[in-house]
Amino acid sequence: MRWLVLVLLCLPLREGMVRIPLRKGRSVQEVRREQGGLEDLGGDPGRKAQLIHALAYEPLRNYLDSFYFGEISIGTPPQNFLVLFDTGSANLWVPSTYCQTPACEDHARFNSSLSSTFLGTDVTYTLSYGFGDLWVALGYDTVTIQNISLRNQEFGLSLDEPSRPFYSLDFDGILGMSYPGVGIEGYNTVLQNMLQQNQLSEPIFSFYYSRHPTFSYGGEVILGGVDPQLYSGEVFWAPVIQEFYWKIGIEEFSIGLAATGWCSQGCQGIVDTGTFLLTIPGKFMSAFLQELGVEESDQGLLVDCGSVPTMPTLYFAISGAQLPLPPSVYVLNNNGVCTLGVESTYVPSTSSQPLWILGNIFLWHYYSIFDLGNNRVGFALSV
Repeated sequence: MRWLVLVLLCLPLREGMVRIPLRKGRSVQEVRREQGGLEDLGGDPGRKAQLIHALAYEPLRNYLDSFYFGEISIGTPPQNFLVLFDTGSANLWVPSTYCQTPACEDHARFNSSLSSTFLGTDVTYTLSYGFGDLWVALGYDTVTIQNISLRNQEFGLSLDEPSRPFYSLDFDGILGMSYPGVGIEGYNTVLQNMLQQNQLSEPIFSFYYSRHPTFSYGGEVILGGVDPQLYSGEVFWAPVIQEFYWKIGIEEFSIGLAATGWCSQGCQGIVDTGTFLLTIPGKFMSAFLQELGVEESDQGLLVDCGSVPTMPTLYFAISGAQLPLPPSVYVLNNNGVCTLGVESTYVPSTSSQPLWILGNIFLWHYYSIFDLGNNRVGFALSV
């Protein structure tokens, strides 16, 4: 596997495409188990799909199970940060020296006084989370991602970060990759500036998550195109049905060969690299667990590891194609303790149709392609 990683990282991409290696960090759950305690932070992962009164909304509960991040730099000379590349939000923010909380002091912090290209503003805004708020000042500077250099890129400099959960996270900030409508009105997102400054050969980016992730290699983000070496077979395309999030239609959901009928009136799904688990509409959760013979416990949705090979495959009908998700993917094995990689949301879509979130559990199995030019998402089996 080590040699495969080296080969993939060394494969050249055509001009206008950039490969960003991703690392897999410890989850907050793992960190807290190491520290001898684990409490529930609450929150609903679907709340990120609600455009409420906060200027931007991004519930970090979605990062508590696991996360994948890569390196960028900001300023002149460059200051380096590890950021989560998140298709469920649109803004870029990093910790700053303006912030003196333990969560900030334990991470890389941007020092505006050390950058000759920084331009400050008097604008502040709040990112609201299910268990606290992140207060950020707005600034502009040069943002560098591999060989891409963006001039006068808007970004947030944190002024205050709550310790829960930011202190325990292995990454510093978040780089949003959703549609501009999710971001702060009047300010260009990173993707907008990449396109306006002609940094990409095509208005496309893609994600690959390794089936055997490590801290040093968890996958890749490809900016400006796709890498056919990272997937096999046909690419299945689904149109984006709302240009805020990468939201697509789900026509049916089946457990094994049995169609559930849960999406007979239509369902919607957000393809979200910032959510780890597969998120199921809350009203279906009880029936789903019953079909799988799983009961909730204080330790989560426990599964007998020996029974995993006989569990049913899940099927998502998307744009006329049946996309399977086998139990080897949706059941997590953590040192011999097996749990379902699912959670529930009680937030409906804007059309009141049931809302699913296709997070990293789903995207481990499928190479995902985000096509801004044609407003569609592509899926192909990962290698």
